[in-house]
Amino acid sequence: MRLLTTLLPIFLASFAASKSFAFFGGDQKVLNEELSVPGANPLEFCQSNDNYSLNITYVDLTPNPPTPGTVLTIEAKGNFTKKVEEGAYVELSIKYGLIRIINTSVDLCAQLKEIDEECPVEGPKTITKTVQLPKEIPPGKYTVLADVFTKDKDKITCLQAQITF
Repeated sequence: MRLLTTLLPIFLASFAASKSFAFFGGDQKVLNEELSVPGANPLEFCQSNDNYSLNITYVDLTPNPPTPGTVLTIEAKGNFTKKVEEGAYVELSIKYGLIRIINTSVDLCAQLKEIDEECPVEGPKTITKTVQLPKEIPPGKYTVLADVFTKDKDKITCLQAQITF
């Protein structure tokens, strides 16, 4: 659960003002340049983002790549083309190697409060968030998927990353 509380604010920091979920570190690779999220980060869109209601301008992680035991700064900028209201949610999946360690649905509006935002969210947003990464992140390959929806199940965005600590 500590891993969830570490990773979720990082990903949500990007959703609140742009894009980003970052607890990433080590060997980071963007597998498809066409789906790459702009900025200094290992994020990719899950598919073409033409129909997403969050247009992400950039997400920058400092340091990039993140490392255990350091302070990670996430700066993100984006534009919500549709109002995000109470009831929006994130389908979050995190795998450690081939083992799924987190598979949950999280209230997006409740998590936005962690980055000093609240629903409804609309229009251009820029956020900066710092997160202390624990020293105890087990070494290995992590795969993170965050699929974000409105209360009416319309896609806000979908982001994924592979990170090796």
